[in-house]
Amino acid sequence: MSQATRILLALIAGLVLGIVAVAANKEWALSVTTVTQPIGSAWLHGLQMVIVPLIVGLLVTGIAATAEAARAGQIAGRAVVMFVVILWSTTIMSAIVMPLLLDLWPLPAAWSAALRAALTGVQPLGKVPSLGDFFDTIVPTNIVAAAGADAFLPLTVFTLAFAFAITRLDPEPRQRLVDLFRAITDAMLVIIGWVLKLAPIGIFALAYGVGARTGAAAFGALLHYIVLVSSIGFLVLLFGYPLAWLGGRVAPGAFARAVAPAQAMAISTQSSLASLPAMLKGSEQLGVRSATAGITLPIAVAIFRATSPAMNLAVALYIARWLGIPIGPGQLAAGVATAAITTMGSVSLPGTVSFFASVAPVSIVMGVPIEALGLLVAVETVPDLFRTVGNVTMDVAVTACVGRLDGRPTQAA
Repeated sequence: MSQATRILLALIAGLVLGIVAVAANKEWALSVTTVTQPIGSAWLHGLQMVIVPLIVGLLVTGIAATAEAARAGQIAGRAVVMFVVILWSTTIMSAIVMPLLLDLWPLPAAWSAALRAALTGVQPLGKVPSLGDFFDTIVPTNIVAAAGADAFLPLTVFTLAFAFAITRLDPEPRQRLVDLFRAITDAMLVIIGWVLKLAPIGIFALAYGVGARTGAAAFGALLHYIVLVSSIGFLVLLFGYPLAWLGGRVAPGAFARAVAPAQAMAISTQSSLASLPAMLKGSEQLGVRSATAGITLPIAVAIFRATSPAMNLAVALYIARWLGIPIGPGQLAAGVATAAITTMGSVSLPGTVSFFASVAPVSIVMGVPIEALGLLVAVETVPDLFRTVGNVTMDVAVTACVGRLDGRPTQAA
């Protein structure tokens, strides 16, 4: 049984047991939460303790990976420019579209209130700044104090400046520093992996309390979350078709036929890396020369995850709406920047590890509590399908665009 399956079963078991226990004896069932809640909270604290070094490590390695890929040659440079433009564009799209979706199809007020009550003790992390506070606090006066006070916005600004400064160093000291932060990031991911091995226990404890306090509303809320977040991934996936048409001069029908085998592989494996051979073959069918595809696609698999920043930001915005936390322009700008940059420093990981490692930094830098991630990670399997298929589709679309810029013919529209 996979880890994702065990986590999902723990979630369902905890919710069902909480609902049944309340139906049998409400007073006794709620008294049990005095035991289960601390267990779930302790598990969440194990995940929270790695956040500061993880954010710093992902930002540094993300910017370093982007700069290094851009130095690899003209084809690689063009590809990286397209990656950056697309990542920022889709993330901004998510910042606009996700609130609209939440307005058009809001979580029922009774469900939202029940879920907020179920996640006891949740408070925004750090100060949630207004626009004036955003400009007043964006540059830290003491980076150590900022990290200690959970002031993640100034911490992120300093880390970005530090990361760009590293790219201007001579090759040897630059590589030493990048290797150091990559090792720190890898060590934090190992710790997250250890904590997630205990996820069935922690999620069961959290889910029991949610089920006991909210009843069947929890299932409806989780389904609502899956549909909305997956919709953002689906929009990014769809964007690949006009991108190939307008940027690569590839007829939509031809692109759909060429990318379909890679999409099928992505659905069956949930891995962009496993879909790489099918993506190479599809790119060649579009007329992209092997040398161009052989450079662009491996770089895309390594640093370009087209759906990730948009969907990661969507998760943070969903939690903020769920918990009734207002998101101002400053927090939204910080979330967009963090989502777009950290995704290029993250490596291919199992879904549960990747979900927390990529969403938690975005949530925290926006002042959104991450306690809800303990429940949402259990239903990540469905959104993860849209992540992988969208990534594969965009990888082939960008390769078609780079192939056209490379001066080689593609299948004309």
